[in-house]
Amino acid sequence: MPAITVEQDVTLPRVPRVDPTVQRARPVVSVTTAPTGFEGEGFPVRRAFAGVDLAALDPFIHMDQMGEVEYAPGEPKGTPWHPHRGFETVTYIIDGEMAHQDSNGGGGLITDGDTQWMTAGAGILHIETPPEHLVASGGLFHGFQLWVNLPRTHKLAAPRYQDIRAGKVGLLSSSDGGALLRVIAGEVAGQAGPGTTHTPIALVHATLRPGASLALPWRRDFNALVYTLAGRGGVGQERRPMRMGQLALFGAGDTITVTADETQESRSPDLDVLVLGGRPIREPVFAYGPFVMNTRAEVLRAFEDFQAGRLGTIPAAHAAVRGSSPGSPGD
Repeated sequence: MPAITVEQDVTLPRVPRVDPTVQRARPVVSVTTAPTGFEGEGFPVRRAFAGVDLAALDPFIHMDQMGEVEYAPGEPKGTPWHPHRGFETVTYIIDGEMAHQDSNGGGGLITDGDTQWMTAGAGILHIETPPEHLVASGGLFHGFQLWVNLPRTHKLAAPRYQDIRAGKVGLLSSSDGGALLRVIAGEVAGQAGPGTTHTPIALVHATLRPGASLALPWRRDFNALVYTLAGRGGVGQERRPMRMGQLALFGAGDTITVTADETQESRSPDLDVLVLGGRPIREPVFAYGPFVMNTRAEVLRAFEDFQAGRLGTIPAAHAAVRGSSPGSPGD
């Protein structure tokens, strides 16, 4: 995985050691396996949150692991132009490249640990496609897209775009030096990430060497989730088994524990996980297609506004490739 790394992490800030007498380990509530499917023009995804109660995920709505897939020349695919309203999309690329453009003027090319953070807010149109040279050559593609809900007071906020380069993420080492943490958003163990959020969350990509263990302090008012991107390991003090494509939901407490198996597959020499959590919004959620609102009436209004052209205008150079429908969850 070419996401940002360091050869020697001895100089990085360390996660403080956990004191079990005052910090309570969070228990593992469930481990679920993501079903596979296809998104956009036909790229493969794993639906990371499938089977988990939306109330337990709050403030998150949806997450797709995109790939890992090795494309032949001519095979790379993306999504057509489509709208969003009422939430934020976070796209993180580990392998490969993805180009983004939106009707608010945001966009760019992300690769190898870069993140695009798009606040749809009141409404936006966007497109995500592999660049032409990648379509021609094919190659490895792997990443994820996360949907973060917005509270009622920010659902109609002005759209915003953040281009977060890999070199800007906060870097930490576990207390024993066996794990590297990339803090994309929020503050974890005193290290802040560069992502600016409307909803208080924390998002971390952690790589654990074989046999390494990570005990990570976590805000008590945040929920806690760990998703395995690659490799095998265990979660919680009981080391409940986890493998690629599985999501662990934790209960209440102060710390999250993740441990890498001593032996890993040759294709995944380390355990790579996403650690994420946020302060629950605790508002009604009505999500349909590309819109996440509080009520059915608000979603119907979003569709009406989209059809009337009130969510933005596709740049003239791209108008011919506009999709015929608003899309589906995961777009």
